[in-house]
Amino acid sequence: MNVNLYDFELPEQLIAQTPLLDRTASRLLTLNKESGEVNHHMFPDIIDFLQPGDTLVLNDTRVLPARLFGTKADTGAKAEVLLLKNVEGDRWEALVKPGKKLKAGSVIVFSDELRAVIDEEGDMGARLLTFSYEGIFQEILDRLGEMPLPPYIRETLDDRERYQTVYAKHEGSAAAPTAGLHFTDELLNRIRDKGVNVAFITLHVGLGTFRPMSVDNVEEHVMHEEYYSLSQETADLINETKKRGNRIFAVGTTSCRTLETVGSKFEDGQLQESSGWTKIFIYPGYTFKVIDGMLTNFHLPKSTLVMLVSALAGREQIMHAYEEAIKEQYRFFSFGDAMLIY
Repeated sequence: MNVNLYDFELPEQLIAQTPLLDRTASRLLTLNKESGEVNHHMFPDIIDFLQPGDTLVLNDTRVLPARLFGTKADTGAKAEVLLLKNVEGDRWEALVKPGKKLKAGSVIVFSDELRAVIDEEGDMGARLLTFSYEGIFQEILDRLGEMPLPPYIRETLDDRERYQTVYAKHEGSAAAPTAGLHFTDELLNRIRDKGVNVAFITLHVGLGTFRPMSVDNVEEHVMHEEYYSLSQETADLINETKKRGNRIFAVGTTSCRTLETVGSKFEDGQLQESSGWTKIFIYPGYTFKVIDGMLTNFHLPKSTLVMLVSALAGREQIMHAYEEAIKEQYRFFSFGDAMLIY
């Protein structure tokens, strides 16, 4: 399957640069995955598509202020580090700039209280670093780090909490699970009041999810590993929902990938508490084991995320929905509008 099947022309002005003042003010495109019917709504209308007994699953990861700026200890040259994941203790996997000059053995100084040494070079241009510091690492990171906004966002973010969901809890992501940015506590309470279950999983989002594919053949792509956790409480709720014949809606591709990872571990269909690392790659031809529908933002051309939603709704229907979104001037990517596949 060729990657170019998932390409499309996106006018640059449709890439949302800043979040809306009101989280729920986004637009909502709905796509019926059976009929292919597309309709246009405002985000709070999502409640009309959820039925009592359905379960909405959200990713409660919290984004680290993971971008650090420093200098090389030996030359004073500028250096940038983007933390991807905590490997163990003070050892982290990260991306660095400039990559050609930051090799194993290089020491980067961020402040009087924080420095790092590059231990080795990893996969896909990553580096393994060990930090040394005085005090509590998390507090230092909160002071020195910046939010790791995607490269297509060139505006500065005045309020870093706008790149967090209102239910963000477990810190560890290099990027936000952006489908969840549209919710407020008030809207979630209205959804609960309708009799819809709201459950949580955790997947710490790595940048590998968003990287453009470097191969022409879809099947040759290898995903970056990400840590996930699903509690017994959420597993029980999903099992009960399925048993009743109600639907599971994943909020975002990260929730979807977590649920399908766990679903593939239990062949009898009964989910259990589970955690670990996943590199699941979902593309057309995949048979979904857990989810029935998904809320998601609009994704980059030729990305694994476009392939994932195409696996759920069909490539032709997704491409048609994206054409409609572009024609109707929807806002794209992290701070953009949303699509509900049901």
